[in-house]
Amino acid sequence: MRVLAANRQDDFRVKAYAGTNGVLLAMDLAEPRRKGLLGFAIEKQQGDKPWQFLFNSLTFPGKVHTFPQYHATPSDIAPLQKFRWADYAVNPGVTIHYRVHLAYGSADAPQLGEALEVTVTTDNGLPAGQHVIFNRAVAASQAFSRKFPELDAQISANKNLSIDDWPDAPRQWLENGLLEELLGFIERALDAQWALDIAIYEYQLPSIIDAVNAAFARGVKVRVLYHAKVGDTDTTMNEESLAKLPSENKRGRVTHAIFHDKFIVLSKVDGAGEYRPQSVLCGSTNFTDNGVYRQANVVHVLDDSRVAGSYLHVFEQIWAAPADVGATRTWLTKSNPMDPAQPLFVGFSPRTGQADLTQFVEIINAAKKDVLFVTAFVLPDEILNALLGQPHDDVLRFGLQNTASSITGFHADRTAEFAATALLNTGLEGWLKESMKGQKGNLLVHLKALVIDFTSDAPVILSGSHNLSVNASEGNDENFLIIRGDTDLADRYGLELLRFYEHYRFRYFARKLALKEVQPLAADDSWSNDYYLEGDLRMLSRLRFSGR
Repeated sequence: MRVLAANRQDDFRVKAYAGTNGVLLAMDLAEPRRKGLLGFAIEKQQGDKPWQFLFNSLTFPGKVHTFPQYHATPSDIAPLQKFRWADYAVNPGVTIHYRVHLAYGSADAPQLGEALEVTVTTDNGLPAGQHVIFNRAVAASQAFSRKFPELDAQISANKNLSIDDWPDAPRQWLENGLLEELLGFIERALDAQWALDIAIYEYQLPSIIDAVNAAFARGVKVRVLYHAKVGDTDTTMNEESLAKLPSENKRGRVTHAIFHDKFIVLSKVDGAGEYRPQSVLCGSTNFTDNGVYRQANVVHVLDDSRVAGSYLHVFEQIWAAPADVGATRTWLTKSNPMDPAQPLFVGFSPRTGQADLTQFVEIINAAKKDVLFVTAFVLPDEILNALLGQPHDDVLRFGLQNTASSITGFHADRTAEFAATALLNTGLEGWLKESMKGQKGNLLVHLKALVIDFTSDAPVILSGSHNLSVNASEGNDENFLIIRGDTDLADRYGLELLRFYEHYRFRYFARKLALKEVQPLAADDSWSNDYYLEGDLRMLSRLRFSGR
């Protein structure tokens, strides 16, 4: 959902982008009016609560935080010195009012000037028939540490404490409705007139296992395809988790690569026993505690019989010959050619010829305004080169990589450097020390998604299980969506990609630069200089996000 507010002269404007759990506010101000500008003070009002100023984690030189326990000061006292600000303390399906004030005066006495108001509704039911949920995932964060300080002590006392034994509140905060979405999808299969076909790499989370077993017990026709490889730990755990299902209801995908799919097809079964696909649940989330709680992931539900039918067709092909990956590859190469003309394309692998990677590169290279991305594993050079772009091009690029690469780090001709996941494990002054206690492995971001031209009216979204790698194209079983021109869906994806990026970017560069303290707010308008410098990408960022 996008809303634009501007004054009569249009020399001050605010554009709001509402996703599921976030709202992005982008401001623009005519150059003559920035003289003496100390920043923006932003108020928020929701439901029957009073108006309240959003907080800033920075202050003017020599000032202490109004709320030191939260390392925060209201923005009417410590204005926000950015032309783009995101509020991630929101819930789905709520209407929120924001009021953005221009702040002038002095560091000792900021004065609020003209204000604009915007009203947005998060996750407002659009696009029709699609629902997207991202978990919060970042247990190693300031918000989590401040919200659940007692949990850190429990984990320190018992480093083997299972997440199943955590209190409900921190677990629910981390999964952020993603698990509820998964379980609710399974529960839509009511009885013997329904079917659930599950294709999954890691099938281990007890709550999901119990939900599937309960569906089978009430007569639902359940089939499970799972990753199977001799001597493989995940295979052993999958088979243990599937012990209560009869052998005819489960088949291992015998592969030398990875059966990396994670989708569920919901079908209605007619009187003749024919499956009529109704909906599909897909995304990047493995059915594990890491996948649901710890690693950044997405669940994407499409109530679309055509799309669900595509997933069911692939499921049937693998179910018929689970040990013949070559047959699947041959069939998909022929039956699932890339089609850039479709507004919603459903793609699968393994395939021959890397047509999927070629299409991904073409999509990225076609960006006119911006590229947002989050990736998990090693990427091939052609993808890296496309993400990096041409030197001194005018495309805004914001990228987070769980696995650092040749493009991670500083790029002098770009406004936003590419970051890798990191923690504040040195206890940066004013911030809490963060850790990965209880985390299995070092993977913090498992999401693989791109939004191209987010700020335009013609965005392109790429999302799924596909890691944008050669293995994902040629060897693994994967699935992905390419969605074109859907701004509502782009808002949901784009805000989450920016949320993860901003979260880890600060940590990555704090560690890279060995920061001991954070630079305070500027006491004058000098903070805004680069945003008005012709040819600087910060200027393009100000204009594009505000809808210019």
